[in-house]
Amino acid sequence: MLPRGQVLLLPANPAFVWGSVAAALAWMMVQGAWLPRLAFLPDWLALTLTFWSVHQPRRIGVGTAFSAGLTLDVAYGTLLGQHALAYAVMSYGAIALHRRILWFELRGQTLHVLPLLLTASALQWGVRWLAGDGGPSWAQLLAPLTTAAAWPLAHYVLLAPQRRAPDPDDTRPL
Repeated sequence: MLPRGQVLLLPANPAFVWGSVAAALAWMMVQGAWLPRLAFLPDWLALTLTFWSVHQPRRIGVGTAFSAGLTLDVAYGTLLGQHALAYAVMSYGAIALHRRILWFELRGQTLHVLPLLLTASALQWGVRWLAGDGGPSWAQLLAPLTTAAAWPLAHYVLLAPQRRAPDPDDTRPL
């Protein structure tokens, strides 16, 4: 039985899952091109990949995260593999912890996702530092925190198509 107040969800539509990853990738390309100085903005692709790695680990995995990271590296013109490595490690961690994360309520999930996002950002900063780019700015240090703060929004938006409509028929078991 489900805990009190928890909703039984419909199966995830694969088109919606892949479409949300593509939309997050497209938004990150726009965000990087038009708003490059606002480095504190959430990393929507990392958030979407983490969300689906936790909720649908058989559909969105390390390979998807690596491919999306390579695409973002090419789009940004950064060191090839910088985002790919970070997203792949983050996705692996999310898949490894997905059962544990799902047991917690939204606040607890946010606290479990924050170290994954910090690890991904630290990997990106480390790769840039090894390439001679220097350390992160203060705005870049805020990015994992703003991304983790957006976890409840992502949870609400990405699970919305899976929620069942309230059915007034009392004779149906589901």
